[in-house]
Amino acid sequence: MSLFRPCIDLHEGHVKQIVGGSLSQDIKTNYVSDQDAASFASMYREHDLLGGHVISLGSGNQHEAIAALKAFPGGLQYGGGVTAANASNYLDAGASHVIVTSYLFVGQEFSWQRLKDIKRVVGRERLVMDLSCRKTSHGWNIATKRWQTVTKLAITEKTLADLQSHCAEFLVHAADVEGLQSGMDEALIQFLGAHCEVPVTYAGGAQNVDDLARVKDLSHGSVDLTIGSALDIFGGSGVTLAECVQWNRAQNGSEKW
Repeated sequence: MSLFRPCIDLHEGHVKQIVGGSLSQDIKTNYVSDQDAASFASMYREHDLLGGHVISLGSGNQHEAIAALKAFPGGLQYGGGVTAANASNYLDAGASHVIVTSYLFVGQEFSWQRLKDIKRVVGRERLVMDLSCRKTSHGWNIATKRWQTVTKLAITEKTLADLQSHCAEFLVHAADVEGLQSGMDEALIQFLGAHCEVPVTYAGGAQNVDDLARVKDLSHGSVDLTIGSALDIFGGSGVTLAECVQWNRAQNGSEKW
């Protein structure tokens, strides 16, 4: 089944929704919340929305991130600057998993040694690999450093097969459509659904509650969806959190959709 997964994106100490591809000098912000991260975490806990992610985009977010993890112990994953040296700090603060991307690359090259190092610290069962990507002429390549550096590692059937034996889940932001509410990368969702054997969460371009059903169809129920800027709690008008909660309950058989 395909579920809704919540998010808390942090930038400069605030909960924000940002156009993903703009995370350089000219940042485009869709929404800045007047609520702190812990408030969102408590909201997700109240509705039993497990498996969401807290992402720190740059510096100045640690206080908010730790507060969110403590507000929903075991309910949220954490990503942003995670390394083998600090990963256990986030698990100790309450993260169910740590999410890692940039640390696994030296320049544009993937480092199997670094994967081995962090896996030794947290274990496969608590490691999420962020395969957030940008489109290229031949498909998609993983993008690091707030999605600004396109690496040499392409998302292929072989890449997914090689990596999924080393982690519990994949998180994949389609950086080219992240925050735009202009439609999802359906080809990417379909590809992930066909070739991932571990749980995978897709984010990027979702517009309304119907996209949950669309992701379910495209991935045959094997890919979950994060909705950000279109969601009412982030100032959006395309879908309400209540609708997402109802969708999850229907997928779990607790009520009809």
